[in-house]
Amino acid sequence: MSDIPYTADLFDQPPPAAPRPHPALSDARALLRLLERWVARGWLRDLDRALARFLHAEVEDAPPLLLLGAALASHQLGHGHVCLDLAATLEAPTLALSLPPEGDDMSDPPPLPGEVLETLTLAQWRDGLEHAELVGQGPGSSPLVRRDDGTTTRLYLRRYWQYEQTLHAEVDRRLALADSTDTAPDASLTRATLDTLFGTPGADPEASGGFNWQKAACALAAQSPFAIITGGPGTGKTTTVVRLLALLQTLCQAASDAEPLAIRLAAPTGKAAARLGESITHQVNDLPLGPALRATIPVEVTTLHRLLGARPDTRHFRHHADNPLSLDVLVIDEASMVDIEMLTAVLSALPARTRLILLGDKDQLASVEAGSVLGDLCRRAEGGHYTPATAAWLAQATGQALPEGYRDPDGRPLDQAIAMLRESYRFGARSGIGRLARAVNRSAPDEARQVLEQGYTDLRHRVLGGESDPALDSLVRNGSATREATTATPRPAGYRHYLSVMHARRPNENADFTRRPEAYSAWAEAVLDAYGDFQLLCALRKGPWGIEELNLRIARTLRQAKLLQASDAALEHGWFEGRPVLVTQNDYGLGLMNGDIGIALEVVEAGGARLRVAFPSGEPETPVRWVLPSRLDAIDTVFAMTVHKSQGSEFRHAALLLPDRMTPVLTRELVYTGLTRARQWLSLVEARRGILGEAIDRQVLRASGLG
Repeated sequence: MSDIPYTADLFDQPPPAAPRPHPALSDARALLRLLERWVARGWLRDLDRALARFLHAEVEDAPPLLLLGAALASHQLGHGHVCLDLAATLEAPTLALSLPPEGDDMSDPPPLPGEVLETLTLAQWRDGLEHAELVGQGPGSSPLVRRDDGTTTRLYLRRYWQYEQTLHAEVDRRLALADSTDTAPDASLTRATLDTLFGTPGADPEASGGFNWQKAACALAAQSPFAIITGGPGTGKTTTVVRLLALLQTLCQAASDAEPLAIRLAAPTGKAAARLGESITHQVNDLPLGPALRATIPVEVTTLHRLLGARPDTRHFRHHADNPLSLDVLVIDEASMVDIEMLTAVLSALPARTRLILLGDKDQLASVEAGSVLGDLCRRAEGGHYTPATAAWLAQATGQALPEGYRDPDGRPLDQAIAMLRESYRFGARSGIGRLARAVNRSAPDEARQVLEQGYTDLRHRVLGGESDPALDSLVRNGSATREATTATPRPAGYRHYLSVMHARRPNENADFTRRPEAYSAWAEAVLDAYGDFQLLCALRKGPWGIEELNLRIARTLRQAKLLQASDAALEHGWFEGRPVLVTQNDYGLGLMNGDIGIALEVVEAGGARLRVAFPSGEPETPVRWVLPSRLDAIDTVFAMTVHKSQGSEFRHAALLLPDRMTPVLTRELVYTGLTRARQWLSLVEARRGILGEAIDRQVLRASGLG
C-alpha cells in the first residue's frame, strides 16, 4: 500500500461536461443570425445567406439543418465544389469549407463552423434533410437534391445535380457508340497511317518502355466518339492530337467519298486558345502528309464561349440541344480548366455522333468555377485498366503489345477511352523541374526536398528570412537572389529584362504612332515577348504573400531601380508605362479574353505622348491590339499572378512563392500547377521552411458524384 495521501481534488473531479449542441442546429432564427454574422465577416456570400432565408420564408417548417445545408451547398459552389459532402464537412470543417477564409486575422471571430458542427452526427444531419417539398432524391422540382451512399450524403442545388446527370448520360451515350461495329475503324489502315505519322514500332527510342503512348492514344481515340488524352507538360498532347486528326481525316476519306470531317478546336480562355493555335500551326506544317490532307486540319482555335455563341448577361448560349453545332469533331484543350456547367453546355450542343476529344493535365488545378471534371474522369488513368479487347485493338492498330501492368479484364468502358501520355520530352531525366513535379504528384515530401538539394541547373530554391527579405526583391528584379551578372550565357530573367527591352527598343521620339504603326507594333511585340520570360506566381491574393500587396511592392522595387517612373498614386491606383495587366473577364467588344496579358506603353501621337495598352492579337497581319486604358475595366496588375490565373500559360522562368502558413488553397495540385508553368527555369521560394512539404501532403478533392 502506498503512503501517498488520498487527494479528493485529484480523483473525485467530475468528468468534463459534454459540449452542448449549438442553438443554430435546432433554431431557425438562431441559424439565420449566425449566417448574418458569417456574411458580415466575409465568410459567406450574400447569395448563400439569401438562399437559406428564401427557403425559410417559403416553407416555415424547413428544418434548421436543411437551411444550414442549403447555405453551405451554395457556399461550396463558390469554392469549386459541385455539392456539399456532409461526411467530409463533419470530419474536417475548416478544410472542407475553406473557412475561415484566406486573410482573416481571427480577431474576435464569430463561431467557427467546427464549433457549430462539433456535436452534429451524419445521421442527425441526414434526418434534418427529410423534407419532400425542398429536398428530392432524383428528378423533380425541389430546389435541393440529396444523394446517399454508404459513407456520406451529397447535397446539391438542383441545377448542378442536373449538370452532373446530363454529363453522365452524354458521356455514357458516346461510350456505348464505341462498341458499335459500324463505327469501328479499319485496323490495317489505322496502323499504316500511324506508322507514317509516328514511324514504325520501336522507332522512338524515348518512348516509355518501348511503348509509344502517343501512338496508342491516337488508336484509342480513333475507336471512340468520346476520348481523353491526358499528360503532364511536354508529354506531347498537341503533337498527339494533330496526328490523331490526320488519322481521322485519312480514315474518313478512305471510307467514303464524303467531304472531309468538319473539325473545330477550342479552349476555355483566350490565352489558352492563342497558345494552342500557335502550337497546332507548327505541328500541322511538320506532318509527313500531302498538302491536301494537311489542309483539312484546322489551325484556328476559338474560346468555348465563342464556339457556343455566348449571350451577353445570361448563362445561355445560341447553340444548345435544339440548335446544335454543325461539326464532326470537337477538340477542347486545357480541359482541366473547364467547369461542369460549361462542359455540360458543350455536350448538350453536340450532335450524338460528334466526336469529342478532351486534352489536358489531370493533375493540374481544376477549374475556377464548380467542378473538377477532367480529374474526376481520369481518376483511374494511371493504371490504364485496358480490357483484353482494347489490348488486342492496340496491337492491331499500332503494332505494339500493351504492357501487362496496364491490362485489366474488369476495365470499365470509360477506361478504354482515356490515354495517358507518360514520357515528358520537355523535362527529361536531367531536369530538376521534372523530378520535382513527379515528387509532388507522388506526394513525396522527402523526395522533393532531396531534389531541391541536388543542384539542378534548371531549379533554384530559396527560404526567405522574413517579409522584408531583400532576396525576393532581387529575384523579381534580376531573376536571381543576387545582382545581375554580365554574361553571354542564357540565365533566368527577372522583370528588369522586359523593362530594359522597353527602354532600349523604343521607336524614335519623332516617330508618330499613326504614321509609323509598324514600328510601334514591332516594339510592343518585343516587349511582350520579353515579359513572357519571367512571372512571379503566388498561392494567395491577400496578405504579405498575396498578389495584392506584392504587386505594389514589386512596382516600388522596380521604380527604386529606375526601371519604372511613376508616382505612388499611379503605382497604387493608376496607370504608368510598363504596367503589365491581366484581363479578368471576356470583353468581346475589344476582342480580349480572360487571361490575356497586355503592357502599357507610351506612344507619340498628335504631337504628344499618351499611354496605350498593347495586347498580342494572334493575327499575323496585325500582331498587336492597342487599347486605350480608359476602355479597360476588368483588369489586374500582374507583376504577381495567382497560380489559378496562370493556367494555360507558360513562362521561360517562373518563380513560385509559397506563403508562411497553410491555407485551404495551398495544396499539391496548386504546387504542381505552379512549378510546371516553368518552361526552362524554376525558382521555388518558401516564406517558411517546410511549407512545401506540408502543401504537397494535402490533396484537394472537390466534392462531386462524377468520379
